[in-house]
Parts: sequence; C-alpha cells; structure tokens
Amino acid sequence: MGAVVGKSENTRRFSIHETKLEAKMVEAMQRRAAKGSIMKSFNNLILKFPKIDESFRNCKAIFEQFDEDSNGMIDQEEMKKCFYKLEVSFTDEEIDDLFEACDINEDMGIKFNEFIVLICLVHLLKDDNKAVHTKLQLGLPEMEATFETLVDAFVFLDKNKDGYVSKSEMVEAINETTTGERSSGRIAMKRFEEMDWDKNGMVNFKEFLFAFTRWIGIDDLEDEDED
Repeated sequence: MGAVVGKSENTRRFSIHETKLEAKMVEAMQRRAAKGSIMKSFNNLILKFPKIDESFRNCKAIFEQFDEDSNGMIDQEEMKKCFYKLEVSFTDEEIDDLFEACDINEDMGIKFNEFIVLICLVHLLKDDNKAVHTKLQLGLPEMEATFETLVDAFVFLDKNKDGYVSKSEMVEAINETTTGERSSGRIAMKRFEEMDWDKNGMVNFKEFLFAFTRWIGIDDLEDEDED
C-alpha cells in the first residue's frame, strides 16, 4: 500500500495530517515556497553545517533560561512561560499540539534538540510576528537567519511545493549535486530514510528538522552534557 505513488497528491496529503498543527505547518511552508529558494544544491546546505551548528549551540543559553528547574528539559508549564516571554500568542490547544509534536521521546519534556525544532516551527508558523523575531534577536541575532536557512533548504527539496519532501524529490536534489556519481541514489535514499521518521514515504518540515539536528551532532551535544 505504501509503495503506491500514483495516487492523488491531495488524497495522500490529507491522509498524513496528524493534527491541526501539521496542517498549519504545511500551509505555512506552501506560502513560503511561493517565494522560491535561493539554495542551488544540497551541497550549499552541507557547506552551511558549521555555521548552523554554532548557531544552534549558542541557543543552549536560551534553553537553559527557560528550563527553570534545570532538569535538562522544558515541561509544558515552562514552555507556556517561554511563549509568554517571547510574546507568542498560541492557544492552549496549539501549545499542546506543538509540545506533543516536538516531544518525540514522549517523556513529557522538551530536550535541547526538541527545543531547537520547536523554536524553528514557531518561526515558520509566526513568520509575520515581529515580536518573536525581536525577542529572539535580543539574545541570539543569528537565530532568525539560521531558521530561515533551514526553511529555504526545505523549500529547495520540496520541488512540487506541496509542503512535503518525497523520495523522488530527494533523489532529484542529490542528483543535482552529484551528477554522474553512481552512489548518488544510495545517498539520497539514506538521507531520506533518516528524515522519514514515521516511514510513510513523505517528510514534513518537523521530520526534516529532527534529522538535521542529528546530522550536525546536536544529539551528541546532549550526550556530552549527560556524561
């Protein structure tokens, strides 16, 4: 069933919406895709890894600020306070959806890598909210540019601009970078499998972000802190 690719895009799209948050995320990405991408190849993104890694690690200070009990994770109450300080106006339902979407370990807490994904999703969903940008820039002026780079990278991969990345789109993106190399197909499949967490054959922006934090070693940073 999962191997069928000839079905209607609309049917497939609605079948993988898990929450209202998912739908909003896809709609926001589609609006952003209409502006196009300045990224020319997957290599462009790879070359930005060191700078993005540094920016993410600098975000640790914000994470620790909101982790009031210093237990290494942000619970729902701490997250609500975080949103209040950032002047982000989400409903309780939206906060619950966002918390559940980013708490991939289901341990009722947002760890550092999950926090990065959460804040990036806020950037995407509230791209017209100047207060969010201002508050982030007060502590980390480079974070907005970093988040926009990741949004731009996803837009580059999402060739048909439907808010998802498919296997064929990933292969196309890698082939644009590694023309003529026999290994390009295997590289594309490996990268896609790393992104497709729920194994439904389509990658949304949240899945892309979680894979990205692993590619640049944010999970390793958490392991270092625990040792």
